[in-house]
Amino acid sequence: MEITFRAFITLIHGMFFGAFFLMAVYGVVIELCKYAERPPQPSAKTQSLERLYLTFTVVLGWAAVLTGAYLIYPWYRAVPPAGVTDLAPFPRYLLKSSPTTSGWHDLGMEWKEHIAWIAPIAMTMVAWVLTKYRAVMHEHAQVRGSVLVFALAALVAAGVAGFFGAMLNKYAPVNGGSMIHLIGKAHE
Repeated sequence: MEITFRAFITLIHGMFFGAFFLMAVYGVVIELCKYAERPPQPSAKTQSLERLYLTFTVVLGWAAVLTGAYLIYPWYRAVPPAGVTDLAPFPRYLLKSSPTTSGWHDLGMEWKEHIAWIAPIAMTMVAWVLTKYRAVMHEHAQVRGSVLVFALAALVAAGVAGFFGAMLNKYAPVNGGSMIHLIGKAHE
């Protein structure tokens, strides 16, 4: 088994940072729905674990967006040299070369590259508010509701970006770079 370096980075971006971010944000949403039922003052260990979870969630979100924007996106938008007929190494141009796939770029990538930023921004706000005001969250239903809306916005934004990312990678994968051999011997 082998994979190109760029495909490996794309895999880490989507299946590690993105997928774990989605699962972690979903966990935050579920916990926010239960905040009204919680005791006013959790133990110090519980508070510490919650802060660690929230921090890890935010780090995953920013890692997904930053690897997408500054590593994968330039590879996606690479311009083919004049006269090149094989557009496989140039995903954007491969998608735009056919009317049946151009929509994946026109709608999918344009949405993905903008909406994805909402997820870590919203989750950073959620984490900050929950960390700073955890002790009094049970008393303020409006604040809890607002924080829940931001967590849901992060979940939806990450879900939309993840869906479009998976579809774009299906129709025009980002490949290239050296080969990474995962299992077995390299072919000579």
